[in-house]
Amino acid sequence: MGGIFSKKGESGFSVSSTAEKVTQGIDGSGLTAIVTGASSGIGVKTSCVLALCRVHVVIAVRNMESGSNIKEAILKEVPNAKIGVMELDLSSLASVRKFATDYTSSGLPLNIVTNNAGIMATPFKLSKDNIELHFATNHLGHFLLTNLLLETMKSTSRESNREGRIVNVSSLLHQYGYREGIRFDKINDTAGYNRYFAYAQSKLANVLHANELTRRMKEEGVEITANSLHPGAIGTKITRNDCFFQCLFNVFGICTGKTIPQGAATTCFVALHPQVQGVSGEYFVDCNIAKSSSQAKDADLAAKLWDFSLTLTNPK
Repeated sequence: MGGIFSKKGESGFSVSSTAEKVTQGIDGSGLTAIVTGASSGIGVKTSCVLALCRVHVVIAVRNMESGSNIKEAILKEVPNAKIGVMELDLSSLASVRKFATDYTSSGLPLNIVTNNAGIMATPFKLSKDNIELHFATNHLGHFLLTNLLLETMKSTSRESNREGRIVNVSSLLHQYGYREGIRFDKINDTAGYNRYFAYAQSKLANVLHANELTRRMKEEGVEITANSLHPGAIGTKITRNDCFFQCLFNVFGICTGKTIPQGAATTCFVALHPQVQGVSGEYFVDCNIAKSSSQAKDADLAAKLWDFSLTLTNPK
């Protein structure tokens, strides 16, 4: 993309910047990161670029065979990469707990958690825990995962004297959901279900989650930041459940969409770039701080979502 689409923001990067470009010269040696949804699209690219920066990357995937193939592909591109593969199904709270237990038991440090995995515009379906699938997968699984790994992140930050970073991949669509934002009393309501609104609701939850994490980490005096971002319009496998979005990307993608390397840029920027040191509770677009919706900035809504999420994830 060129012209107006390449106009740089305050960070020095733009919509056309790639993940390789925004991390050029950054040495992530000694850092360890988890990337969810790393079996396709921007998750794979994020993992590869972090590995290129010498970060030890653990890719979290539902399908271990797919994960092994991704690991081999990254090693072909980055022969000296440190890559681990662990099984994780974010739509299952039991799977999230097992992943967190196994990771903690491994003794690995943890500096970066990239909550990237997601589903989009699926027909109404309940998760294994009987929670609407968008909310369960895109928000609740990441909420529980992050909570269960926070102590490891805190310990790593203290021992290494390096800042921990939590990165929530949200969407510009977070502002186009249900009127009430989060339908606390109607999460599983089939009558009022709209798959586009349900997706937007889960993406709003990603921003609110990062903002509430920021408040809590600052209150504790912990050197861990939490930010959210919109990766851009990218025709990845996330659109496979909806022919409307697939057609939209096919028709307009050349003019307005991003390539996968461009789509992974903001995630890699927020996870690694020195400019983001100490920055928390912000929403990024094209590697620059941007405005989120008024609901996304609602501190009371963020606190209510936190309590609601705790209730849903606490073992019965």
